[in-house]
Amino acid sequence: MTLWQGQTALLNRGFRLIGRQPVAIAMMVVQPLVWLLVYGQLFHALPRLGGFGTSNYLDYLAPGIAIFAAFNHGAWEGGGVVNDLERGTIDRFLATPLPPFALLWSRSLQAAIVGGTQAAFIVIVAVAFGAELRGGLAGFLVILAAATLVCLAFATANHALALVVRRSETMTMIGLFTTFPLMFSSTMFTATALMPVWMQHVATFNPVNWAVEAARSAMLGTNWVTAIGHLAALAVLLIVTTTSARLALARYQRSL
Repeated sequence: MTLWQGQTALLNRGFRLIGRQPVAIAMMVVQPLVWLLVYGQLFHALPRLGGFGTSNYLDYLAPGIAIFAAFNHGAWEGGGVVNDLERGTIDRFLATPLPPFALLWSRSLQAAIVGGTQAAFIVIVAVAFGAELRGGLAGFLVILAAATLVCLAFATANHALALVVRRSETMTMIGLFTTFPLMFSSTMFTATALMPVWMQHVATFNPVNWAVEAARSAMLGTNWVTAIGHLAALAVLLIVTTTSARLALARYQRSL
């Protein structure tokens, strides 16, 4: 069986499992909309402070929330891998003709598809509520690319961690410890100029911020070179995290 066939079969399995959880599907739709609309109203006057590149806070916020939705899917992927380990699901799949890495990559692709769909939905809703997608179709595609790359990078990183720690409690603590600091040390909600100097330096090396800045440049139709540079950095990060996941899976197989 080829890698593509294995991934397709596992993707079908993953989406069937999602289809059996209507509440989870509803939350995927409602949660980012709550963030978008509530924070959009709460901080609507922030652009008056300057440095936002727009007078409409929804223009600024929408790409950040789109990236957050996709990042969130990747950042919690490790828990699903640990659950499969505890149930023996991964061990059973490793005994089949499926290519071993298809087990992980299919999960990453599923998270990226769901996260990317959420990101697209958020941008469309934001435009319906008055945001302006100045980058046009090209900008929309860059936002989807940033959302997909950041989701894949964090999903594969979490898969590597899950195969090393192999405990759901540990993965939960890691998720809580990393998700919000990465989110709030980015320009998701506020302009760089309004952040403390030390946090500006942290944001420079924050992959979530790379995705947010790429998406926002595309949304506002400014600084395409910076957007492409951030996408390239995310692609390099994805190569590193994917390699780490492959090595972690090989190590796990040797331990069986």
